[in-house]
Amino acid sequence: MLRVLKFKCEKRAKGGALEKGNVASIGGEQIDDEGNILWDEMKFIPEDFYDFLKQGKVNLGDVLLVKDGATTGKVAIVKNLKYEKVAVNEHVFIIRGKKRQLTNEFLFYFLFSKFGQIQIKTRFHGLIGGIIRSDLETILMPLPPLIEQQKIAEILSNVDEAIQKTNEIIAKTERLKKGLMQELLTKGIGHKEFKDTEIGRIPKEWEVVKLGELAVEVYRYPTYYNIKYVGANEGVPEVRGELIKENGELEENLSEYRFISKETSQRFPKTILQEGDFVLSVRGTMGKVAIVPKFLEGANITANLMKVSLDRLKCYPPFFKQVFLSDFFRKTLNNISSRTTIKTVQAPRLKSIKMSLPPLHEQKRIAEILSNVDKKLEIERNEKAKLEKIKQGLMDLLLTGKIRVKVT
Repeated sequence: MLRVLKFKCEKRAKGGALEKGNVASIGGEQIDDEGNILWDEMKFIPEDFYDFLKQGKVNLGDVLLVKDGATTGKVAIVKNLKYEKVAVNEHVFIIRGKKRQLTNEFLFYFLFSKFGQIQIKTRFHGLIGGIIRSDLETILMPLPPLIEQQKIAEILSNVDEAIQKTNEIIAKTERLKKGLMQELLTKGIGHKEFKDTEIGRIPKEWEVVKLGELAVEVYRYPTYYNIKYVGANEGVPEVRGELIKENGELEENLSEYRFISKETSQRFPKTILQEGDFVLSVRGTMGKVAIVPKFLEGANITANLMKVSLDRLKCYPPFFKQVFLSDFFRKTLNNISSRTTIKTVQAPRLKSIKMSLPPLHEQKRIAEILSNVDKKLEIERNEKAKLEKIKQGLMDLLLTGKIRVKVT
């Protein structure tokens, strides 16, 4: 059913991929999780090497599948060609359906769906996973009439277009947020007089302080042992790094949490959380941060997190959520982390970070502006999640024939 072309030659381009050039080379890192090709993150190969290739040259409408490595199974369809000459590297298959039997668009959606992905994952070879051409040839898929394949692909493509438009709105809003953060967290609102400081130019009315001067408490478990886990009704939530979201919030669904006994939590009283505290990832994945909501009052943290409680007479927590999410703070954290195998930040070094401190009333105004942008982002991200759920439901129904598409 499938005709598979693989980029395979006896040697790679000398020196590997190039950062600039005229001939694009698509690898796994240039394919995202939504089936798109990331043209802005492209690598390149020499033109004479491309001319030498007998296979691996990409055409409009081709289906691309990552065949090995950590991202095995990622799939994309070539909707446009931003370069005249495009190839895949040795980690990517080009797959083309046989004419008059299988459209590439239908093939893409099947391989992208859970039905295709399950079959790909169960054909892995080796320690890090990989598939070969003969594996692809054993994949089973339903095959409706050609005209029905086209209609199914059209329906799913319409949903994809809506998702893409939402992605564009999200990206535009994120750029707006980043620009506002840069402006508001360094220049404030309506200031005309500024001063030079060790952390840069800031409004004359602002102060430069160390985080330790603002923090009432900065604690991390001295140890983490003999932890007793219990049911949700018996214990307190355990906040872990994977529950911290990119927007500085914690997961709202308590079913995602593990619960430790009250006795276990009381052994670590200094890390019990209160509303408005911050949890900060200081080991391994550096810089993830979240503000503690009211429903998690009394929760406790794992060993890779640090609790930061700020002086509420000087600090407005929603403002400092934006500070902790800023590029400045994250870069500073990375710079002060230990240079061991696993990066770690100790409490004394965290307290030593210098930052600007606006008056409390201005903190509230800045936080309100940025919070309004965050609300816009949340609306769009929820819309995207809703569209993705619709798409998944449609794939479940249309790609299996549970619901047939009427064609005329």
